[in-house]
Amino acid sequence: MEGNIESLERLTNEFSKLPGVGKKTAGRYAYYIVTGPKERAEAFAEAILEAKNKVKFCTRCGNFADGELCNICKTRDESTICVVKEPKDVMAIEKAHSYHGSYHVLHGTINPLANIAPKDIKIAELLERVVKGETKEVILATSPDVEGEATAMYIASLIKPYNIKVTRIAQGLAAGTQLEYADEVTIARSLSDRREI
Repeated sequence: MEGNIESLERLTNEFSKLPGVGKKTAGRYAYYIVTGPKERAEAFAEAILEAKNKVKFCTRCGNFADGELCNICKTRDESTICVVKEPKDVMAIEKAHSYHGSYHVLHGTINPLANIAPKDIKIAELLERVVKGETKEVILATSPDVEGEATAMYIASLIKPYNIKVTRIAQGLAAGTQLEYADEVTIARSLSDRREI
């Protein structure tokens, strides 16, 4: 487009590729970088490259790590393993400060429509940990969508023969939700997962 500066357009385009960033927000980010001090832009670029070069996946659980093992695997035992889809799910659970066991990141869920089979995610690695370790409970914390449910049921069927407790995270109404705005499936799940008080 006439009047546009190619390098600014390229920067805006790169920002717009980030999840949840539209063209307008990408333009604001690009403007912020271009109008700020050069040192800020250099620090930003260095932080991106450093993270890209140094962050790996933990060889035990699959979470983000800066060495062979993540900080969680270095300090926690294997008696309880919480199974999640992505490393960002580990971060979400850790923010609650209520779980103190270890994790296993699947890096996906079973999805036949997208040609993702059990062999394409880290289920075999989970079984290897469970079979040889001191695991007493596996908590399945995949999302309550079709793929997450299918993955949880599949994993449960593989682990139960080893006489290890398999649990599923509770699902239902979120705190602060108005009952009248909840869908039927959520209400039904809330009723079936109710607990005594």
